[in-house]
Amino acid sequence: MTDDVKKLCLSDRSVSTENAAFVMGIVNATSDSFWEGSRGGIDRALSLIDEGADILDIGGESTRPGSEYVDADEEIKRIVPLIEHIRRFSDIPISVDTRKSEVMKAAFSAGADMLNDVSALEDDEELAGFVASVKIPLILMHKKGDPAIMQKGSIHYDDVTAEVSAYLTSRAEYAIQAGISSKKIIIDPGIGFGKDLEANIALIKNCGKLCDGRYPVLMALSRKSCIGQITGRSVEDRLFGTIAADVIAVLAGAFMIRVHDVAAAVDSMKILKTLE
Repeated sequence: MTDDVKKLCLSDRSVSTENAAFVMGIVNATSDSFWEGSRGGIDRALSLIDEGADILDIGGESTRPGSEYVDADEEIKRIVPLIEHIRRFSDIPISVDTRKSEVMKAAFSAGADMLNDVSALEDDEELAGFVASVKIPLILMHKKGDPAIMQKGSIHYDDVTAEVSAYLTSRAEYAIQAGISSKKIIIDPGIGFGKDLEANIALIKNCGKLCDGRYPVLMALSRKSCIGQITGRSVEDRLFGTIAADVIAVLAGAFMIRVHDVAAAVDSMKILKTLE
């Protein structure tokens, strides 16, 4: 059993986990998330806290491939009351899955602690400046193409690890130039966002090598189509495959895992921490 403790610096405090990786629980304030079990409001959020989540990730717009655009006002209506309600019961770190500065500003005022941006600061030029000003952690994700159509047609990479690393390095440098501390940057290779099975497998195996290890890595594998392609199981039956893939990713260097099934993920990270 190793003694190292993983830490995450928020704007006003530092949090840590004694498990093998931070466990981020997904709360989708949407009606079209690909996994129905992640939908819901305060009851789901409090349940994930009880199950041992280190962080909650709240989204008001589905960003799965094939999803439809949601305007900022609607997104705010979906997530801000939820954040405010959670803050009555818990100081758990709250990440917001958005690509809009207007939404992030409202969420931060309500008590959110970090930004999870699937556009890697490309969709809204005001986001970087806001994140820099409030000194919150930032997750930059790689995707190839528009979320509405990215999984349609052929997908090709000459070297997916190198190409994803190059993109995330450039976006991290953009963030740093905007005033965001390099210590607040987390990278996400975007499993399933413009990748085929071969590319997804390569990124899971090589996640610790992304950007030459300069930034902590978030892996979001939970119940995704690549798990189904390997196991032949529907989204409802992908928990065991997800746990196996998450363990492999953490052994390969992942710092944080984003999951629907927090209790199972926490148990697996405790076992991994104890036995590694």
